[in-house]
Amino acid sequence: MNRYKKLASNTIALSLGTMASKVLVYLLLPLYTACLDKSQYSQSDIITQTANLLLPLLAVGMVDGIFRFAMDSTDEAGRASVFCVSFWAVTSGSVVALCLTPLFDGLDFFGGYGWLIPLYVVASNFHSCAAHFLRGCGKTKLFSLQGIVTTALTIAFNLVFLLGFDMGVPGYVLSTVLADAVLTLFLFFYAGLYRYLSWRHLNRDTAKSMLKYSLPMIPTTIFWWITNVSDRYMIKANPALGDAVNGLYAAAFKVPTLLILVSGIFIEAWNYSAVTDDDSQGGESSFFTQVFGGFQAVVFACAAGLIFLAKPICSVLFAKSYGDAWQYIPVLVYATVFSSLVTFMSSVYVKCKKSKNSFVTAMIGAVVNVALNFILIPVYGAHGAAVATFVCYLVVYIIRAIDSARYVKFNKRWLTVGVNTLLIGTLCTVVLLEINYWIPVGAALVVAVLALNARFFIFAAKSILSRFLGKKVKKT
Repeated sequence: MNRYKKLASNTIALSLGTMASKVLVYLLLPLYTACLDKSQYSQSDIITQTANLLLPLLAVGMVDGIFRFAMDSTDEAGRASVFCVSFWAVTSGSVVALCLTPLFDGLDFFGGYGWLIPLYVVASNFHSCAAHFLRGCGKTKLFSLQGIVTTALTIAFNLVFLLGFDMGVPGYVLSTVLADAVLTLFLFFYAGLYRYLSWRHLNRDTAKSMLKYSLPMIPTTIFWWITNVSDRYMIKANPALGDAVNGLYAAAFKVPTLLILVSGIFIEAWNYSAVTDDDSQGGESSFFTQVFGGFQAVVFACAAGLIFLAKPICSVLFAKSYGDAWQYIPVLVYATVFSSLVTFMSSVYVKCKKSKNSFVTAMIGAVVNVALNFILIPVYGAHGAAVATFVCYLVVYIIRAIDSARYVKFNKRWLTVGVNTLLIGTLCTVVLLEINYWIPVGAALVVAVLALNARFFIFAAKSILSRFLGKKVKKT
């Protein structure tokens, strides 16, 4: 299959599953913000984010490695070894997590709900292990389907626990835990994963190779967690801000998550194609060049729309008590643009198995983010946290864009990205300050972003049509 066609096919398959599931979640945000006040929403967010920190630690990074090594395995024996090693690593980590329950439950910081953290970790790691193994084996449709079912179950449990039993924070978290547990059992039996759970499939060489790749991913994931979440802990701990402001900030982050969703779907499909691309040997990869051009165009265009519509989006998604959350959305979306571009650059490291480079660049980002949070949050509150996040991702993007050229050479579109960055930055300023005639000025900036990236959209459209007409398309 033509590589562009394969990339499009995988993207569409993942889109159908992921978009459907995520859209359902966003439709229920009014329910969540109505059933949980700002303090409860903040507490729920802190619990789930703490669990996310522990996920790679207690799985020794295997969930990150299972996808990459399953892709490299060409026979059942190899795949069985990859899954078996990962499964027993996750099992060992789960035992440790459950033993830590008294520790978390005894910390006042978690408001008496610390016991939810180990349950979340165990269910999530087992589900991720099974799902990403199937994705690595090329079962994209099943991977997408299970995502839809997981979300549907989560929503169903939320309706029961929040509306039916008014369980608050425990109901919100347990909905995810139970959905993950049910889908893990489903995948184990439906996809026959239980067949791989034999001691004869434990291979020492496979375990060493996976650990060599996966262990550096643990601090990398932790550093990204620090970059994404440390600001919420600092906001919560600040006496002048606390849970009320942190609840607004956590809710506001749901809007840029829409951009993460769009880019994430593509990146999941793109990693398949990036790993197998071989036209970069000895020269520039035209495949990477063309795909990056289209990717950055979509990311900047979507960001422009989200920033311009921040207020109406906020009024639709959140309960009235969360109305002030809109003011954090523009800069957080701006930051998410570069978060998406950073993720694209990481595909070079995935292709070349350079997990050390991911580690170093993520560490730099975390240091920059924490330092700026300490400086900006006491002065500018949650706005300072949003700016710190933006600067962090911008720095990491520049470093990765330069560093990745050592492994895969492709056109980074520096001029286009630079102009897009200036336009989006100006749009953020116009929307936040609500200057005179900010609506027509903002609309003009959105149009400017679309016009700047029009050629990339046209190329993508022609590429799709060419698959049906059998004609070649001139590269941009």
